[in-house]
Amino acid sequence: MKQLVMHIDMDAFYASIEQRDHEEYRGKPVIVGGLSGRGVVCTASYEARKFGVHSAMSMAEAKRRCPQGIFLSCNHAYYESVSREIFQIFHEFSPVVEPLSLDEAFLDVSGMEMLVQDWRVYAEKLKKRIADELGLVASVGLAPNKFLAKLASDMEKPDGLTIIEEQDIERVLNDLPITSLWGVGKKTAQQLYDLGFVKVGQIAKADVVFLAKHIGNLAYQLVNLANGHDGRSVEGTPKSQSIGNEVTFAHDLITHEQITEKFLALAEKVGSRLRREGFAARTISIKIRLASFLTLTRSLTLVEATNFDEDLYQIAVELYEKCKVAEKIRLLGITASNLTIHEQPILFAENNKKKELYHAVDAIRTRFGNHMITKAKLLKNRD
Repeated sequence: MKQLVMHIDMDAFYASIEQRDHEEYRGKPVIVGGLSGRGVVCTASYEARKFGVHSAMSMAEAKRRCPQGIFLSCNHAYYESVSREIFQIFHEFSPVVEPLSLDEAFLDVSGMEMLVQDWRVYAEKLKKRIADELGLVASVGLAPNKFLAKLASDMEKPDGLTIIEEQDIERVLNDLPITSLWGVGKKTAQQLYDLGFVKVGQIAKADVVFLAKHIGNLAYQLVNLANGHDGRSVEGTPKSQSIGNEVTFAHDLITHEQITEKFLALAEKVGSRLRREGFAARTISIKIRLASFLTLTRSLTLVEATNFDEDLYQIAVELYEKCKVAEKIRLLGITASNLTIHEQPILFAENNKKKELYHAVDAIRTRFGNHMITKAKLLKNRD
């Protein structure tokens, strides 16, 4: 059975949700991300991209390029709830869905030829479902493998639909820049440029042994991809390996009170995500980056898994205090790992009350946003 893969990528996901929900934002440059001095852009609307704003750009640079933009902080809980609705639709179109992020997934549609007479019509139907039910726009790529499908979904953005068939592969790939190949970052790209490789078609015809002498075993992957070969299968929804959150501060932290307050905010975010995704964690880790850029990590493995904010907070503070940090702090993070599915009944009445309380808190945050309910200690000085 020949493999057939569909890749769906939501267009400017966070910004599109905000434009959908706020009529006054439509047609205007919307930039979503961290609003602190060291914040970065998560998503920019296509109106903002005309000014050169893109994801991972510093928010300061985005404001310089697009001072008239509408700058918004991320409402992760709400975006995740929208994502779940999108993935429900994905699962109606394929039995195997591999998420890549909140707004992006591979669908394995291999062997569905008896059910689908026209793949373009099928893809358009999926796009229409998302547009009609959620008011959002998706770009879709359909191809014989994951690499080509992802490449196809990006070719006609926004609102794109591209199908790459077997006979099209060489024509489509030949003149693409080498940076289109997975695994070619800045360093590898420069190595390839120095060797005279600029286009994918040149990599496809390269002597792989020669190439491997200069860039190592990556050469074999690149030659395969350049010829349109990608043997990876679409994997069903994977179990999360870890859930974490970290933040770089606009101003370095100095006092114990500042640091513990930030750990409380991080514990709230990580705990909320654990419960929302149905997990509890046995291993809690912290990350501390000092003003000198030295990074410290510490972790603790518990006998019983937890997903309660206060447990995460207390462990994080204990780990921090054991580090005896004497320098200003630039970044803090909490990560929960060694995850277990948290569906078993809780035995103790006190924990049952906690579970009910957190369930109510999470419901409010999902519906109205994280800002609607938080710890009293965090109200005075929120990020």
